[in-house]
Amino acid sequence: MSTSPETYNDKVVLQFSVMTVVWGCIGMLIGVLIAAQLMWPALNFDTAWFSYGRLRPLHTNAVIFAFGGCALFATSLYVVQRTSHARLISDKLASFVFWGYQLVIVLAVITLPLGMTQSKEYAELIWPIDLLLAVVWVAYGVLFFGTIVKRKIRHIYVANWFYGAYIITIAVLHIVNSLAIPTSLTHSYPIYSGAVDAMVQWWYGHNAVGFFLTAGFLGMMYYFVPRRAERPIYSYRLSIVHFWALIAIYMWAGPHHLHYTAIPDWAQSVGVVFSIILFAPSWGGMINGMMTLSGAWYKLRTDPILKFLIVSLSFYGMSTFEGPMMSIKTVNALSHYTDWTIGHVHSGALGWVAMISIGSIYMLIPWCLGLKDMASKKLIDYHFWAHTIGVVLYTVSMWISGIGQGLMSRATNEDGTLTYAFVEILKFTYPYYFIRFCGGLLVITGMTLMAINVIKTFQLAKGKHTNPVLIPIADAPHA
Repeated sequence: MSTSPETYNDKVVLQFSVMTVVWGCIGMLIGVLIAAQLMWPALNFDTAWFSYGRLRPLHTNAVIFAFGGCALFATSLYVVQRTSHARLISDKLASFVFWGYQLVIVLAVITLPLGMTQSKEYAELIWPIDLLLAVVWVAYGVLFFGTIVKRKIRHIYVANWFYGAYIITIAVLHIVNSLAIPTSLTHSYPIYSGAVDAMVQWWYGHNAVGFFLTAGFLGMMYYFVPRRAERPIYSYRLSIVHFWALIAIYMWAGPHHLHYTAIPDWAQSVGVVFSIILFAPSWGGMINGMMTLSGAWYKLRTDPILKFLIVSLSFYGMSTFEGPMMSIKTVNALSHYTDWTIGHVHSGALGWVAMISIGSIYMLIPWCLGLKDMASKKLIDYHFWAHTIGVVLYTVSMWISGIGQGLMSRATNEDGTLTYAFVEILKFTYPYYFIRFCGGLLVITGMTLMAINVIKTFQLAKGKHTNPVLIPIADAPHA
């Protein structure tokens, strides 16, 4: 009597993949709206819920935690099964993680426009939602590491090291930074105060960028770039060095967000030193991903998904050069509180994070549906060019605007008075705000094309599809 082969749980992977596209469209649309509000303030419709101050945290949460988070959940749960040759340990736990995470996002969509916030960058959600997120995240960790424990092969592929590090670190960061004393269902006071609160917040804030938006997506890169290029990773040894160097250094860079503030000078200097050292492992990883295409560069001419993956690495390289440079105190004195920082953030977020996510999701969705590729290759190509041109317009306009703001705000007359009034600096930025808005329109146009392509791909798929669990070569029966 034969038994049916065990299959991978691709249902949760597909669910998270689809929601990546949905939340990407919503989050980026909100971004375009608030970019438009900076040009045309009347677009807040004189309503508190549509004010910039309330929509901006909604935008950051939607694109980082909803769009980026769903991409990380989808890819990590796919990769851990394939590289472990094992099904997820629990389908019910996987379902809880998916629906629990979507509930967190929906609650954020409701509470942030209502003005319910803890006013902490990337950690605005009120304490009951923070608590729910912690529970869901721990469940996600159990699901991921439980699957690794039951793996059928001894080796743990490097992508899982990066995913594992991001899962553990984000749990610690979120729980420690969110410790608070509730005063009501919607309000609480942090247990930290003053400079200590700032230090904890930017230990969290920078490392949320470091581990959520870097380590997690590097796990994505180490699996999907070799798969798409059909080449092994350029240097597996370098990938391990990259991992341990990043893990050892990143956690110390947070104080560079707090230059010229009340925190001790030595702490600020520690942030600078470790930020500069970070350049080495970051570029080592970028080069490792790029060189994986050795002997396969010709594929870039005809494969738009590979274009997304490789151009994302270019932006990763640029962002991880720019970040250490901006951490230097003399540079930071010019760049801080200007649009240069906004350009830097979006170079990393729209260039690196979004493009590696989009490329990976374009691979995942058809695989989970039993198809080889997405319905329309042409739409992917259009998406690539719309997104790339949009990101370039966005970041370059903000770099120019930011450097101009920095120079104008520090310019003085011979008698020591400021040369420019604030309103003159604001007037200078307006053309660049318009260019940024146009760049954002191109990005959301690309996401709309992606949504159309996903719908077409689902229409091509026929019925339910399951993928059998691979038998490790060492354990495969001999012929």
